[in-house]
Amino acid sequence: MKKRLKVLTGSALATSLILGGAISAFAADGGEYNSSGTVKFKPYTGITEPVDPNDPDKEVKPENPDGTDPNPGTNGPLSIDFASSLDFGENEISNVDQVYYAAPQKVNITDDQGAVTQENRANYVQISDNRGSNAGWTLKVKQEGQFENDATLNPVLTGSQIKFVDGVPVTNMENVTAPTASDITLDPSGAESLVMTAAENTGAGKWLDVFGTVVNVGGEPKNAAITLSVPGSTPKDAVEYSTKLTWVLTDSPTNNDSPTHN
Repeated sequence: MKKRLKVLTGSALATSLILGGAISAFAADGGEYNSSGTVKFKPYTGITEPVDPNDPDKEVKPENPDGTDPNPGTNGPLSIDFASSLDFGENEISNVDQVYYAAPQKVNITDDQGAVTQENRANYVQISDNRGSNAGWTLKVKQEGQFENDATLNPVLTGSQIKFVDGVPVTNMENVTAPTASDITLDPSGAESLVMTAAENTGAGKWLDVFGTVVNVGGEPKNAAITLSVPGSTPKDAVEYSTKLTWVLTDSPTNNDSPTHN
């Protein structure tokens, strides 16, 4: 009886050693297991703030030429965020053809300590395409009538013409194809003029069309890329004349009849 018990004990011990060896070998072998990570985006529907043409990563607060705040940008994933209003200054009445330069865009910049400084920038228009569809878009502008002042004897600056040249697409996006910028000659009759166009798979993100640079003209900062020509033969009174520009953004390069702004 005792001998048999020893045999059983020996068998149990051998089994234990064999199983123990197998467990040790399995644990040392390890293994692999896959998990995942996901992120999903949707179109942005808020208002995008204007940014600095010299540093598109930095938000700024532009001013109208009279010191007032500009209109807010349009809502939606495809939006017009800002467009400069133009001031061609106070000029002496002339009976010869003249060309006047636009004043630069004034922007208020807040530094990391909260101090605000005002600086001159080239005039610009800013749009954002946050749809995520890469469908492309088209930006146009139209002049809603000639420069006028209905409260004076000579109410219309007949023959006057606004031109934009040297527009450069600027962005903070990386690895994207830029839209195409065009020189612009405005038609006071209200016909639309092409500003920028982004073909399909181009123009995603935030884009500025920055016109020229700020230069010194007669001791004043001016933007020679935006001009107003006035014929000498046009009668002019000692008053302020004004016009309105409407910027129109459509949702594809081929669908130009559906403006997305309000």
